[in-house]
Amino acid sequence: MSTFPDPRYAPSDVVAMGEDLRVGTLREAYRKGIFPWPHDGLPLPWFSPRKRGVILFDELHVPRSLRKARKRSTFTFSIDRDFRAVIRACSEAYRPEQEGTWIEPKIITAYTRLHEAGDAHSVEVWEGDALVGGLYGVDAGGVFTGESMFHRRSNASKLALLFLMEHLRARGAVLLDCQVLTPHTEALGAREIPRGRFLDLLAEAQAKGIRLFG
Repeated sequence: MSTFPDPRYAPSDVVAMGEDLRVGTLREAYRKGIFPWPHDGLPLPWFSPRKRGVILFDELHVPRSLRKARKRSTFTFSIDRDFRAVIRACSEAYRPEQEGTWIEPKIITAYTRLHEAGDAHSVEVWEGDALVGGLYGVDAGGVFTGESMFHRRSNASKLALLFLMEHLRARGAVLLDCQVLTPHTEALGAREIPRGRFLDLLAEAQAKGIRLFG
């Protein structure tokens, strides 16, 4: 039995409420274009924004300063080398626009289990043996939904995102799901598309059987 309604017909960005973070529930949610986003004082809300932030790879714009930084960089990158360290670092990252973090212990546990099940993935940025940046998110079936990122060196998270998008594009993906826009993703060409259009693109990727990892 389905846990979630079809988000196409939801009247708001929130399509469900509930604390179930089991692997099967998370997998179903992401494959329907839905994700959990904890808010203080509320039962866990599940979102499918009516305006979805995405980076369409054909519209990707890499600012000149970031191109120069990438050319000069001595960072190395990996995928799924240390998911636990990445999600913990994301939970600890200082974000001046937020009070605290939504990546609570229950979220860390749930997404670590989802990673062990093969659905959640991380990108790590290394300076020698030191982890200096990274991001994590979920493969929704040919579309990667980014969840959070962190950096301990300038441009580390931005370069992690570029590395990820190059990897996804090589696997046949056409977009990155940012969920909501941020100044950083907007600088790379992110824009909002209607929820129905996003769900169409997600369904197309799933029908093609695009394999993003492994």
